[in-house]
Amino acid sequence: MARPRLRAIPLGGIGEIGKNMMVIEYRGDLVLIDCGTKFPEEEMRGIDLIIPDITYLKENIQKFRAILLTHGHEDHIGSLPYVLPQLEKIAPIPLYGSPLALAFARAKLQEAGCAQLADFMPIEPGELYKIGNHFEAEFIPVTHSIPGAMALCLNTPVGRIVSTGDFKLDPTPPLGPPTDVGRLKELGDEGVLALFSDATRVEREGFTPSEATVSETLDRVIGAAKGRVIVTSFASNILRLEQSIQVAARHGRKVAVIGRSMEQSVQVAVDLGYIKAPAGVLRPVDEVIKLPPEQILVLTTGSQGEASAALARIASGDHPKLRITEGDTVIFSATPVPGNEESVAQTINNLFRRGAHVVYSAIEPGVHVSGHAARGELKKMIELTQPKYAVPIHGEYRHMVLYQDLALECGLPAENIMIPESGVPISISRGSWRKDPEVANGSVLVDGLGTDRYHNVVLRTRESLATAQVVIVTLAVNLEQGVLIAGPELTGKGFDDEDSQKLIAEAEAELRRFLERRLRRGNMSYGYIVGRVKEVVARHIYRSAKLRPMVLPIVTEF
Repeated sequence: MARPRLRAIPLGGIGEIGKNMMVIEYRGDLVLIDCGTKFPEEEMRGIDLIIPDITYLKENIQKFRAILLTHGHEDHIGSLPYVLPQLEKIAPIPLYGSPLALAFARAKLQEAGCAQLADFMPIEPGELYKIGNHFEAEFIPVTHSIPGAMALCLNTPVGRIVSTGDFKLDPTPPLGPPTDVGRLKELGDEGVLALFSDATRVEREGFTPSEATVSETLDRVIGAAKGRVIVTSFASNILRLEQSIQVAARHGRKVAVIGRSMEQSVQVAVDLGYIKAPAGVLRPVDEVIKLPPEQILVLTTGSQGEASAALARIASGDHPKLRITEGDTVIFSATPVPGNEESVAQTINNLFRRGAHVVYSAIEPGVHVSGHAARGELKKMIELTQPKYAVPIHGEYRHMVLYQDLALECGLPAENIMIPESGVPISISRGSWRKDPEVANGSVLVDGLGTDRYHNVVLRTRESLATAQVVIVTLAVNLEQGVLIAGPELTGKGFDDEDSQKLIAEAEAELRRFLERRLRRGNMSYGYIVGRVKEVVARHIYRSAKLRPMVLPIVTEF
């Protein structure tokens, strides 16, 4: 009789940036490492988020034991409010992670109204946690661009596996401990069967610079600014928010936070003591914007050019409380996620058009450093853990191939390095490994209505898209001059009767009124106008007929 084998099944995060999710399965036990989401890319305008397809989890729900979180970034926890309700029959589901990762997860789930579906299990590094009948989990501190990041060691009957999560070997992290290289070496000396490693930054030689260098750059740039300063970063980049607040305080500036997700992150970080703002520095936005420009610093969302984020609205002159004026300085303390480059560039262009001085990595590299390990650190991780098998994850295909080359340089045999495929189980025994037949996998599109991130959404699978009602919106605009050149024209699939056609005509008329009114202000980014087109059409149809078609804007810019 064949011996049982361990199976590692990536359901996301393979060949892409984001949507990280991996199943680890042995006999009657199944655990999930991370539960992330991904930004839609340029060709998916009109979609809010992308999450993994969890059909395999639902098919094996009787084996499900826990979700293990490596850290609190969106690409590792963002799917929780959409995934847990699909697993409601086994709730509450144990959710293991650092206090900060769990606090972010709890805030998301509370906003979605489903926190009762999770059993929050804060971990202590170095402790062993028995999960099911066959797994023991240990969390090992690593440095990243967020405190509380962990590598995960999973002891199994087949052997020990290590998943690095997102990491780098920063010797001087401003928040939290450095990577516990001593424990990683101990694990390697004791024996690691398989290493699943972050590979995102394998193209870069050497070591990633320390986060401490960003504080120096922010201090210099903010200190030299004469007017208001706006800093944008990932909402969950607690380290960057803390650095910005401390620098603002040194230069006599009060700090306001704009953007719901960033407000939530700041509150969580303050409650846990990761952000220690000097007394009186963090103030309500209505109070701060009335101060003299040289006393103002604003933290805001939108570093990825997201159409619905606060910075996109500011750059398009459509934010209710903040307008760009001559003398403002806007700092992008983030680099674009692959697929978002054009959206970020358009946002930067619009900020320049409105008179802002924009500081970003291309002209001031020190305003942001990566949270991911460069080639030297990836090599060091292999040397520390001494795995029998190595698998690159958290990267696009070229990253995984380059990691394979790196592992060969470290002395691993070619047959012991595997490039994974999404949905394809890696079946491991003590003496061999192989790929098993593919399981159900793919992407699910999160299609929201307005600004309600959780309560008014439709999850669109490949199967449901075939029969969904669809509205295609086509128009041509000159965004610089604020001119509607052609359209809008709405075409509906599944809107065949007379009442439905009347509904489409009414939505088209409302969209035309909105565009003619809004385009006169000029200087809108492409992504912003696409987002507003979808919002106007979807909202009208929902209010008039309580229908939720998929709205696909096709905007041609001249």
